[in-house]
Amino acid sequence: MNLTTHHKRILTALILLPLLAGVIYLGNTVQAVIISLIGFLGLWEFYSLFWPRKDRFFLRLTGSLGGALFILDSGLGWTNNPVLFLVFFFWITWLLFLMEYSRRIDRAEFRDYLILIGGLSYLPLVLSLIFNLSELEIILVLAATFSSDIGAYYAGSWWGGKKIWPAISPKKTWAGSIGGLILCLLISMLMGLAFGHASWLHYLFLGVLLNIAAQLGDFFQSSLKRWTKVKDSGRILPGHGGILDRIDSLLLLLPVYVLYNLLFNVF
Repeated sequence: MNLTTHHKRILTALILLPLLAGVIYLGNTVQAVIISLIGFLGLWEFYSLFWPRKDRFFLRLTGSLGGALFILDSGLGWTNNPVLFLVFFFWITWLLFLMEYSRRIDRAEFRDYLILIGGLSYLPLVLSLIFNLSELEIILVLAATFSSDIGAYYAGSWWGGKKIWPAISPKKTWAGSIGGLILCLLISMLMGLAFGHASWLHYLFLGVLLNIAAQLGDFFQSSLKRWTKVKDSGRILPGHGGILDRIDSLLLLLPVYVLYNLLFNVF
């Protein structure tokens, strides 16, 4: 049976639901393991954008494992100070560059080591914020992420229309953007009025901010793929692409929510 892209998206989403349930309900250890696995796969895809096939395999593996271990440390509290882990990783990265530079001055590329460090800031550092959220807050940020994506996908498919930023993402339309905004607003308002302790205006404004963050996170990932001339970050999720293609919106939405809640304590 030949499945359409739409059917593959739905089937993949149904398979991922148990993983999301694990992130939310199954305790710190399971939560940390699942998020670290997502971080490892996402980082591997991120580095593969810049180093395809076998290029820089050792750096790719080092960065992906380092990011996964940082997430585990953040979730399980091995060192009680996971930022120290990143500091040591920075110095390890610098020493690797020194070793390569001393052996092959003409081929040593410090840019590659900046990509290595940049990946850690982009994925594991952000994903570790989940461990500071309550179960309700995790549901909120995931629901806001998915509603932004689903609303944009269906509104864009049904109505199409003028493109937002064709140089970066040739398929995204204003109709899709508005559809994602409306659905994200509904999720934020419903959860805020049901479980929050602030005025409805806060949840209205929060919904707008979360959707804008989700769209910008998506555009950022699109720009990386356009720059590296890659269609999808991976193929692990049929109908969706790679792990990075599915969490790119979350990677900006999550810190925006944490900052907003820190300032206004809405949940």
